Amino acid sequence: MDALSFWNVLWFILIFVVLGGYFILDGFDLGVGALYPFLGKDERKKAIMRRSIGPVWDGNEVWLLTGGGALFAAFAPAYATTFSGYYLAIMLVLFCLIVRAVSLETRSKDPEHAKLWDIFFFLGSALPALLFGVAVGDTMMGVPLDAQGNMALPFPISFVFLLRPFALVAGLVGLCHFLLLGASWLAVKTEGELHDQAVALRPKFALAEIVLLVVGAVLWFAGMAIDPQAGVLGAICGIAATPALMILSCVFGVVALLAVFLTYSWGNKGESDLKVFIVAAAACLGLVFCAAFAMFPNWIPDSLMANPVTVGGAASEDFTLMWMTGITVVGLPILLFYHFLTYRAFAGKITDADLEY
Repeated sequence: MDALSFWNVLWFILIFVVLGGYFILDGFDLGVGALYPFLGKDERKKAIMRRSIGPVWDGNEVWLLTGGGALFAAFAPAYATTFSGYYLAIMLVLFCLIVRAVSLETRSKDPEHAKLWDIFFFLGSALPALLFGVAVGDTMMGVPLDAQGNMALPFPISFVFLLRPFALVAGLVGLCHFLLLGASWLAVKTEGELHDQAVALRPKFALAEIVLLVVGAVLWFAGMAIDPQAGVLGAICGIAATPALMILSCVFGVVALLAVFLTYSWGNKGESDLKVFIVAAAACLGLVFCAAFAMFPNWIPDSLMANPVTVGGAASEDFTLMWMTGITVVGLPILLFYHFLTYRAFAGKITDADLEY
């Protein structure tokens, strides 16, 4: 195992903090988009749903760019393996995000093709919500890597290989959680019938996610019990030799499960909409760090157990990571302050007067 420094571990955690922030912030507006054709039954409801994320969606996506940039600067080999191995899926996600952005900005200026832009908005939101979870699930289980850190399967076999049972369940968990976040956000921002519909959906999504989390846990531990060389479910590299990390990963998983259950319970008891949204966001962080500590000390586990991309082996020099930390100490508060100002400026329920703007 490659030697680890304090800076290696710090930046491994910081990148997952950034990814957690992205999955929460862009997660709820992806969830709103995925709910769009089901709750937006008339033009007024559609306008309210678009308006609920309109002022914030582009700022939320900054976290994805930050995470990708930080991964490139701090762990370049992990960046190279991830972006080359998942190339088709990543390009599909980026295309969806672009289409979603264009549909949001163009719909009001092109009412003649409103239905087409609505379809693009839905697909550009729902597909990334699913694919993000599939990518996380595949990375947790490990992919076959050669000595250069490239995926050791040719296209299109590599793409089909990624659609494994655990990864598909992880994708459905991600989709369910984004839908839960989206419904929770709509409950915070809307009134009347649309609010009531969003509130009614929250416990349904939470219950579906609980079931999927249990199924995922069964597949996860089954994969650990099977000989990784058999290739039945893949391997989780490093975890068997580090029970403390396995326990820590399980603790975060249980925290996420309990938080999701709390959203289900509170959603049925009429608790504060903001409280339910905050707990759903906390569950998202629990899932992110469950995955993080499941992979550590690897960035990209190798299902063949030979060439994992490790945190220590992929890390930049400590001097580089120190400078990055200094930049983060200055830049992150500015980013958080920007979000604070934006969300405060557009706080409160959406009214008909807001739709006229």
